[in-house]
Amino acid sequence: MENFQENPILAPILQEVEHIIGKDAYELWFKTAQLSYEQPFLTITIPNAVWGKTIQERYQSVIKDTFLKHTGTEIQIIYQIIQTENPVVMDARQVVPSVAAPTVTVNPFAARLNSEYTFENFIESPSNRFAYKSAQTVAQKLGVKGYNPLVIYSAPGLGKTHLLHAIGNQVLKENPSAKVLYMTGEEFVSDYIESLQTKSTNIFRQKYYSLDYLLVDDIQFVVGKSASEQEFFYIFNKLFGNQKQIVLSSDRTPQQLEIDERLSSRLLSGVPVEIKRPNLETRIAILRQKRDLMNFTIGDDVLVFIAEGIQSSVRELEGSLNQIRAYCKTNNVVPTIPIAKELLADRLVNEEDIIINVNNIKKIVGKHFAVKMEDFNSKKKNQSIAWPRQIAMFLTTEMTDLSLPEIGREFNRDHSTVVHARDLVRDKINTDPFFAAEINRMILDIKAVDK
Repeated sequence: MENFQENPILAPILQEVEHIIGKDAYELWFKTAQLSYEQPFLTITIPNAVWGKTIQERYQSVIKDTFLKHTGTEIQIIYQIIQTENPVVMDARQVVPSVAAPTVTVNPFAARLNSEYTFENFIESPSNRFAYKSAQTVAQKLGVKGYNPLVIYSAPGLGKTHLLHAIGNQVLKENPSAKVLYMTGEEFVSDYIESLQTKSTNIFRQKYYSLDYLLVDDIQFVVGKSASEQEFFYIFNKLFGNQKQIVLSSDRTPQQLEIDERLSSRLLSGVPVEIKRPNLETRIAILRQKRDLMNFTIGDDVLVFIAEGIQSSVRELEGSLNQIRAYCKTNNVVPTIPIAKELLADRLVNEEDIIINVNNIKKIVGKHFAVKMEDFNSKKKNQSIAWPRQIAMFLTTEMTDLSLPEIGREFNRDHSTVVHARDLVRDKINTDPFFAAEINRMILDIKAVDK
């Protein structure tokens, strides 16, 4: 495979492929192959179909990812069988049935998926369970009624992209020939503009019309670009009419997207699901999973410290753990809480900088106990309302600088009622560890809202 002089771009790419898959595997499967590259096609000429099938199943994604890294270009791979009258057997491993085999076909859409994002390694929790189950549902059946389109929305870094890739990976695992395309909203706009510039809109449309699954991340980037938005509507309608599956992610609800009324109506006809910020237990579970994947020795005490201090997103949690791992590996030290505190100083929640909003305390407590906001200030005294109101008063005394009379006014009560509520809840916390844990979860949720 020494054709580097003809195309020197292959040298660094193949060297990295060898580094990734190992020298033994590289020499076994690639030494007798010939490569030629003419953008965007990489032709691999191999002795027989078994050779091509092995490379395709085991190493094709590595080759494509390495090309993308070095050239910024997504390639399509063509496998070509060597046509010889008397093939020379160099090794017993090359002995295969003498059957004329066709060129191995390649699914041109699979390479856009990140194989590391699967349902198996997604941490399911109350904050994302509906989104997780909905994603599994659409991956199991094409265009399942009631789930088309599926719109997953959340703040950045909470797992939307992971679920989109997981859907695609699961579909291709069950049906390798399925036409699945993952892309971002920005890439869709860029793809459409390029088709206009090259006068190839028909090819552009046919590519999308032929899909079984269209997975578009950050659809909000298509919004406001009228021509692209209109084109997306046409593609949406075509796929929807053919009972193909459409999955979109967004940083806001479908109602909040300022899009064409026709498209908005389409989005609302499916299932919009929200991923919320993960609670403390989920954040710890995410860090533990990441630690195990890294084979990184770090104590649970440090993980809990990170989880308590990083509340904004899963992405930031993983980034924080990567930062600590890199530091400890470079300096050959064991990760500790003081090290984590120093390294993550600019990321950790600063308790002094959080100004707690009383309405948010009511909101979190009300959500926890299914109590309406107006009930906190009402005259109702039934236990199902009075107890959550007392908890909200206690949390306000603990988490704000308001005086007792000021807190009383916030709840339409006098200060003596606030004192009674504070002491009552505090006594239960001191005697009931399960209730204390429940209060701690509410405190974390309140801080996450006010951060």
